[in-house]
Amino acid sequence: MSYEVISPVVAFGAGIVSILSPCILPLLPAVLASSTGKGKLRPLAIVLGVSISFTLMGIVTSAFGAAFQAYIGQLKILAEIVIIAMGFAMLFEINLFNSFAKFPLLAGMNDKGPISGLLLGLSLGVLWIPCVGPILASILTMVALEGSTANGALTLLIYSAGFAVPMLLLAYSAHLSTSKIKLISRYDAALKKGAGVVLILVGIRMAYLNHFMGLL
Repeated sequence: MSYEVISPVVAFGAGIVSILSPCILPLLPAVLASSTGKGKLRPLAIVLGVSISFTLMGIVTSAFGAAFQAYIGQLKILAEIVIIAMGFAMLFEINLFNSFAKFPLLAGMNDKGPISGLLLGLSLGVLWIPCVGPILASILTMVALEGSTANGALTLLIYSAGFAVPMLLLAYSAHLSTSKIKLISRYDAALKKGAGVVLILVGIRMAYLNHFMGLL
């Protein structure tokens, strides 16, 4: 293959890095702590809802890529540009997305039970797109290149698992206080810059494999 296939480890790690976003991580104790008090299964339902949102994005993006496989050459160029651009956005902390993700559906947090938790999770999966935008956009772009709905769903499901594990740890751990979350958040900038460098290198490598390797 002349394009990158996302490994499960990379997808899982991307999910973990995504949740460390400064407009997600500080909100999690409030969202999950209040949810735990309204039912032990509610945090699981919220995580399931978020996972369903991301997985559906993978399916839709893969279907889009499959429909345009006849234009795979143009898709590869677009993918390289998008991934490198997302890398620079993370490296230089350029906000390419709106900041409305800082305001989750607080009304949904007032209800009890797993059903409302599932609906809240589905909503958060969409509302938090600006926070996880560069990483999620890069993964979805590479998924589109593969053009396989099954692989797209699986990749985003693994990404969701990386996103879900820290959420569940926060929900059910009595040792992770808000102050400790703030301490973890201090390393977010360095982590984002590192992830940005990785995305830039991935985009450059894709460009090399797709357009230049056969010329050398």
